[in-house]
Amino acid sequence: MIRFAHPWVLFLLLLLPLWLWARLSPKLLPALHFSRSDALNDLPRTWPQRLHWLPHVLANLGMTLLIVALARPQLGMQQRTVTAETIDIVMVIDVSSSMEAVDFATEGNEKNRLDAVKEVARDFIAAREGDRIGLIAFSGQPFTMSPLTRDHDWLLQRVDDLATREMPDGTAIGTALASGVNRLRDSDADTRLILLLTDGINNTGDITPLNAAHLAAKYGFRTYVIGAGSTGPVRFPFRDPFGRTIYRNVEMPIDDAAMEEIAGITGGKYFRVQDIEEMEAGFAEIDALERSEIEMTEYMMFEERFMAFALAGLGLLLLERLLSATRLGRTLS
Repeated sequence: MIRFAHPWVLFLLLLLPLWLWARLSPKLLPALHFSRSDALNDLPRTWPQRLHWLPHVLANLGMTLLIVALARPQLGMQQRTVTAETIDIVMVIDVSSSMEAVDFATEGNEKNRLDAVKEVARDFIAAREGDRIGLIAFSGQPFTMSPLTRDHDWLLQRVDDLATREMPDGTAIGTALASGVNRLRDSDADTRLILLLTDGINNTGDITPLNAAHLAAKYGFRTYVIGAGSTGPVRFPFRDPFGRTIYRNVEMPIDDAAMEEIAGITGGKYFRVQDIEEMEAGFAEIDALERSEIEMTEYMMFEERFMAFALAGLGLLLLERLLSATRLGRTLS
């Protein structure tokens, strides 16, 4: 829809008929006086005489468009309330240094755990059109990358921004889960869940994973946990004294028992994934959850459209000036 930022300016349009009358009134136009004007009646009418009105019409249209431009037309949609079926999801993703372990592969290309997670998470978000999804990254402490939002394009950019070693290292699973609960507390959706993805064992933070799980259960937030990583030694990057990246096989266990208990306490499910296909299957099962109906208020920004009217108005006035300099502006009606 179109609205005007200064609608009162449109009252100037009421003056245009008076302005046009002043341009065309015989009493205000210069005239030649003949003793017998009927002598001119038999003269043939030329095309400039037939179109003598055109510059006046162009000038009137040009002024109309300039007045509309001054009123600042804006294009957009007003606030509205809509009802949509949705589910509120907070994704809590581990970005500790252990996520650099290279034990995932797709189409023959090796990927570290975080890159694999980002790839599958992007597909998951893209498939949840209409759902509100938030994103929390954590290592030694949690950090909210995005609150609950339906702007999935912006959310996908935040997923791309996920990186290791940008926060104090460690694996604060309990604190991160509690942060996810806090993000969902004000949600009005019937179905609210947390998707926790980690590859390690809780080793820091003020809240234990089980206490955080009981907190989630208290609010009715189901928690689905994905444990990402292979069993046994995995390739992990190190820097040698010359600054080169070398890989060594190291043990990186996952606390499967604790993760399964977290999911069980909240009514969710634990997925142990060791490759891309298993991770995709886990996300696909979560994707099959029921959706709830909530009422949401949407807002749309209005964009300025005055420039098109201003340029068109100035163009018509310029054309009128050019035509007025020709025979059209010097002919008798």
